[in-house]
Amino acid sequence: MSSIINRIINMKTLTLGYSPCPNDTFIFYALIHRRIDTSDFKFKEILLDVETLNQKALNADLDLTKISYHAFGHLRDKYCLLRAGGALGKGCGPLVVAKHDYSMEELRGKKIAIPGKLTTAFLLLQLFDSAFCLLPSAFVEMPFHKIMDAVAKEEVDAGLIIHESRFTYPSYGLKQVLDLGEWWEKDTGLPIPLGCVIAKQALGESMNIRINALIRQSVEYAFKNRSEPAEYIKKHSQELSDEVINRHIDLYVNDYSLDIGQDGEKAVKELLSRAEDAGIIPKAKFQY
Repeated sequence: MSSIINRIINMKTLTLGYSPCPNDTFIFYALIHRRIDTSDFKFKEILLDVETLNQKALNADLDLTKISYHAFGHLRDKYCLLRAGGALGKGCGPLVVAKHDYSMEELRGKKIAIPGKLTTAFLLLQLFDSAFCLLPSAFVEMPFHKIMDAVAKEEVDAGLIIHESRFTYPSYGLKQVLDLGEWWEKDTGLPIPLGCVIAKQALGESMNIRINALIRQSVEYAFKNRSEPAEYIKKHSQELSDEVINRHIDLYVNDYSLDIGQDGEKAVKELLSRAEDAGIIPKAKFQY
C-alpha cells in the first residue's frame, strides 16, 4: 500500500496538447484514460485547434503537444520530435477548394482562407506557389472548420482545407482546385508529413524516450480496441458522422503513427530543407 501511495505522490503531471479531431482523440485515448500503464506519469489533456497549439508551442506553454511540422521548423531549439503519434501518409494532403472553376493562376491576388500561418498546409502552399507569386495580403487566417462556409458564402475566393474537410467539402458546393499532397508525392516520391508530437528538450532524453514509448502503446491499444474510444472521439468530433470519423481515422492514423520510419524521416527532412531554402523557417540542425 505504501508503495502505491508513494507512486501517486511522486507522479509527474505533464501537459499534453492535441486537437479534438478524431485521429488525435483516437491516438491519445488510452494514454489520457490510463488504459495502458503510464507508470509515474499523468497526462493533462489540452484540446485546442492545431494553429492554437502551434502558437502555444512557440511560447513553450506545453510539455508535449501535437503540432504542425511547419511549426516544428521554428521550434527545434526548444523541443525534440517524438517518433510516435504523428500524422504522415499518402493521399492525405491539404486541398485548395473554391466555389467556382478557378485555376491556381486565376487565384493570384485573390483572397484565400488558410487554417493558420504555421500549419503544414500553408507551408506546402507557399512551396508550391513560389512560381505564382500570390501576395501575402491575399491570405486570410481563420479556424479550419470555418473555411468551407466562408468559401461557400464567397467571403473569400478559395480556401485551404485540412483534416476531415477533405471528405465534406462537396456538401458545401465546393470544387477542388489543387491537391497539395498529390503534388508533394509526385514531386518527392515521399509521404506527406502533416503533424507531429514534440516534447520539451528540458524534460531530458531518457524521459522523452519513455514518453514516446507510451504514445506508441496508446496507438497500439486503440488499433486493438477500435470501438472503445468511440464515445470519447464523438464527444469532441464537432458532430461529424460515424462514417466521416472512421474515414478520418483510417486516413490519418497508420503505421507512421506508431513510428515515423525511414521514409518518414526522409519526408520530414525534405520538407524542412525546402522550407529553410525558401527562407520560410530558420536553418537549424535536425534533431529528434
